[in-house]
Order: sequence, then structure tokens, then C-alpha cells
Amino acid sequence: MRDFILGTAGHIDHGKSTLVERLTGTDPDRLPEEKARGMTIELGFARLELEDPAGGGVFEVGVVDVPGHADFVKNMVAGVGRLDAVLLVVAADDGWMPQTEEHVQILEYLGVRRGVVALTKADLVEDIGRVVEEVGGRLEGTVFAGVRVVPVAAPRGEGLGELRRALAEVLAAVPERGESGKPRLPVDRVFSPVGIGTVVTGTLGGGELGRGDEVVVQPSGEVVHVRGLQRHYRAVERVGSGSRVAVQLSDVGVGERGVRGVVGRGDTVTLLGLGEAHDTVDAVLVMTARVEAGERRLRHGQRVVWHHGSAEVEAQVLLQGERELVAGGRVVAQLRFEERVYAFSGDRFVVRDMARQRTLAGGVVLDPDAERARFRDARYQVCRAALGEALEDVERVVAALLERDGALERKGLLVKSRWSAEEIAGAGMALVAKGVAEVVGGWLVGSGWWRERVGAAGEMVRAWHRGHPERVGMDAAEFQRGVVALVPDERLAGGLVAALAAVGFIRSGRYVRHVAHRPELPGPLVGAGRRLRALLALHPVEPPGPGELVRDAADRQALQFLVETGEAVVLDPKAVISAEGLAVLTRRIEGHLRERGRATVAELRDATGTTRRILIPLLERLDREGVTVREGDWRRLREG
Repeated sequence: MRDFILGTAGHIDHGKSTLVERLTGTDPDRLPEEKARGMTIELGFARLELEDPAGGGVFEVGVVDVPGHADFVKNMVAGVGRLDAVLLVVAADDGWMPQTEEHVQILEYLGVRRGVVALTKADLVEDIGRVVEEVGGRLEGTVFAGVRVVPVAAPRGEGLGELRRALAEVLAAVPERGESGKPRLPVDRVFSPVGIGTVVTGTLGGGELGRGDEVVVQPSGEVVHVRGLQRHYRAVERVGSGSRVAVQLSDVGVGERGVRGVVGRGDTVTLLGLGEAHDTVDAVLVMTARVEAGERRLRHGQRVVWHHGSAEVEAQVLLQGERELVAGGRVVAQLRFEERVYAFSGDRFVVRDMARQRTLAGGVVLDPDAERARFRDARYQVCRAALGEALEDVERVVAALLERDGALERKGLLVKSRWSAEEIAGAGMALVAKGVAEVVGGWLVGSGWWRERVGAAGEMVRAWHRGHPERVGMDAAEFQRGVVALVPDERLAGGLVAALAAVGFIRSGRYVRHVAHRPELPGPLVGAGRRLRALLALHPVEPPGPGELVRDAADRQALQFLVETGEAVVLDPKAVISAEGLAVLTRRIEGHLRERGRATVAELRDATGTTRRILIPLLERLDREGVTVREGDWRRLREG
């Protein structure tokens, strides 16, 4: 059994609800006000079974009967958002009406591509063939051009069999749904039956929900649990994408959209870890060419009402590179909302005027987490344009984002999109295979961008070598600060250091240098260096004190050079020794202790031929390095 969602659309009093009742046996008008006024105000729902035209199976269809009156278009939009097909209802005696036209435009904006036209009240018209032809002509130039137009007289049951067959044929051509593992349930109704708690209804898309699941209500971020599920009025343990579902939620009341502690119409129930609500989106806006030139336009900076799923939110529209959107036009835009919204890239929506009287345009979300401060940034403008051309191609979308940002964290990449984690990861690996991207730890980086960063980091060290030829290398802490400034996230710095190692840069002690760099004393310090080397070599195990070694600034700089290059060692502020002298004393101490087992400082002084000024800090150094162990007044070699 395959599941489908079928929506109705059409002008008021054209017989949608009556037709749905005759097809399904369920009256979709449920509110007393709807009964009294004879029109659908809220969304109505019914269950329909159709025989698979290929035989051997049944289609289980959730029918969403949407309002036809102009005042209730917001509910019509909520009902259309996740349809597999539409049943467009046109009364034969009235023909094509303004509301019919608007509904067709909204269906196109929201991506509905399949449908059947039910020509109701066919028994009231003598020349039904003429009306069929007229309705078909009205659909020319739309995505519904050429769809079946089936005359029916619902109260008498005429034409219903043919209509059922036509619907089944259309639904049979609907591809199997691919689930992204990102379930979202836009809440179109919420109520609190006595003894049950809070129940929300909607059409589930993107993945499964199960009883006991921990879910979050967006945009408020309220975390709740699923206590129970119903699908077509039957209790179930799990429910999949494309189903009309009622969800019983725990620990949450009934209230307004976006308020903590409650759930309301316009909220979305989803899983944790699928991003957060945001107050700005980038999008592509389109306006149908079916409106009269000059009749409608959408101006840069205009305030509109945004209809997305079951949400209705006021926003300001900023057009990129245009002053207005006119009939037949298409433009990249940014929508800035009065309150946060929860949307995915690829989601379709409709914008209407602030009076809620006219549908102005439709659109597709490009970036659900757009930055207002970046609206005029050239790189972001190029990226928006590229995203607008790559709406259905995840690889091109990832490539556009890489071109803009240089580096993308793989965890959470495009989490607010209709693609699965596997599809997104596959797109990244495809770019790697093409040489467009590289994987650096938990990041996907643009290959060219990364080479520039590695080159800049290497040049930073080379510039240090040129400016300080006497130094071993760049201080590691300063190098780290410079590397972090080159990348958008400090967690990428480690990858940049690793990339530098592959091209000849190493860390030597507390310095970073190129392997080919050899420290050299600059001309003005050569003489001071020669003098210091001579003094240290003259008495290697009993060198002169710092006061005799360092007489001026040149001596001080030259000594620093000798220490950094390892030619000299500072044991403490009063003791500087050459590396050769240090090695000689260390061998003498180790030899004496191996021979005697242990020794006092006085004994070691006599054995080494040095002074306490040198010996004491040297022994403390050997203690720290684990060569010797102090036991009271004695020293011995560390065992093992």
C-alpha cells in the first residue's frame, strides 16, 4: 500500500467539500462556523482508497480540503505545502474564477506539478464539452497544461468512477519518496481533548516519527516527547514521510506560535540536532507571467506576509540588484522577519501583501541562516546567484558554499536542507575526487583556498627568517596566533600546521622554522659572537659569569643567539655554559656516580673540576631531566 497526499483547490462554492465527501464518505467541514456559512474555513481532512491502475495494490490517500474563499488563502497555502497531486475543482456553471487563478498560481509557486481537474456541477451545463475546452485553455502555460478534465455531478454520483481512475493514474506516476532522515511536521491544527493532552496535526515530510521520540518544537526550541501517534485515525507506533498524522505531545500546552511551553499553529515539530530557527533567509523570488503587466509588483524594501508551511510571518524583502520584481520576473532576495522562522534550503513559500489580499510571488529558500550584514558583500551575492541556479544539485550547492566560505565544517553541513547526511557527504567526496576540495580533519576546504592559506602561513615564517636571521625560528605562540588569523575557525589551525610540515616547516623546541633555515649572526653582532664563543671555549667547565660575558646590547643579542641555537645553555641567571662544556660535565658526573653509587655536591665538585656556581644549577637540571636523583645531601643516578 502506497501513501499519498492529495489536496483540493478552487473557488468558493465550486463544490470541493461536497466532492470530497462523496469520494471519501467523510465531510471535511468540521467547524460549526463552516456548517453555518457553507464554506471551508480551516483545513479539512479525509481518507480515500484508490485502486492501483497497475493492479494488485491499493493507494491510501490523505485528502486535504483547503479553503476557497479569499479570506482564507493562508489556510490554503498550509494545505498545499506537501502535496503529491492536486484535485482542482471548477464549477461548470461558473467557469474559471479569480480565486481559481490565484490557487493555480500558488500551486505552481509551491511546486505542485501533478493534478486532475474535476469539473463539478456538470449536470447544470448543456454544452459540457465547451466548458472542458475552456478550462483546458486556461491551464495552458502552466505546469497543469494537458491534465485530465473530468466532468462530475457529485450529488448524483456521476463521473466519480472516472475521476477516481484519473486520480489513481496521476498518483501512480508519483516517484517513490526519498527520506532524508530529517522529519518535519508543520503544525496546521492544535487542540487539547479532555484526558488526552495536547495533540497537533500536519503532513509529515522528510523522515519518520515514532512513539517515545524526543522532539523539539520550532521556532521556540521547546523539547517534548511523542506520547502517541495516529495515522488516518488509527494508532500507530511509527509514521513515515508523506502521511497525515496526529501527534500527542507531552508536557506542552496549547498557545501561540513560537512561545516556550506551548505549541501553536505555524510551529514545526522536528528532531533535535536539525538546526535552529533564524530571523533571516536568502531566497529566489519569482512572479508568474499570468498577471497583467503592472498589476502586481514587489518593490525592494517592501513589507510582506510570508507563508511557509502553516506559518504566517511578516517580513521585509530586499532585492539583490533590482528595484522591483514584476510579472514574469525572477530575482535573488533576502527576507528579514519580525520573528524567527524554521526553514530548510529548498523549501518553497508564498509572499502576500500586508493586507493579505493578494499573492505577490513565490519563492525557494537558498540559505535558511542568512546574515543581514552580508547582504551587499560581493562574495555572498555571487554565492546567492550560484545557489539560485543549483537548487536541486547538492554537489553544486556545496561547491558554491565552499567558494564563498573557503572551509565548511562537515558536521552539520547543510543540516537544514532536504538532503540526507549521506547525500551531503557524498557531494563533498565528489568534489574531493575532482580536486575541487580537500578534507582537513572535520572540515571540507576548497583546494585553492587551502593552498593560499598554507602559502600565507609559510610566508609568515619565511618573513620572520628574513627579519630575524639570527633567530632559530618564529616563536611558536606567535606563530599559532598568526595561523589562527588565517582561518575562519581556530580548530582548522592544526590542519594548517600539518600541511606546513609536508612542505618543509618544522617545530624545533619552542620555535617554528623552515628546515633549510640556518641561523646566522647579522654583521653588527659577528664580533660579539666571536668574543663570547672564545670566552666560553677557554674555560669550558668553569666559564666566566654573565657580568664578564655581557658588556653591552650587542653582547646580549649575541648571547641570546648562542642560547637559541644551542651553542650555549643558561643554567640560571648566574651560570651560562657552552653546550660542549655542559656535555663534558654531564659525562663526568655520570661516570663518577656509576663508579661510586652516590656522591655529595662537594665530591662531585672535586670530580668534575668546576665550581658550585655551575655545579648546583647543573645538578638541579639533571634532576629535572631524570638523569639524577637527590636523596638528602647525596646524588645517585636514576635507575632504569
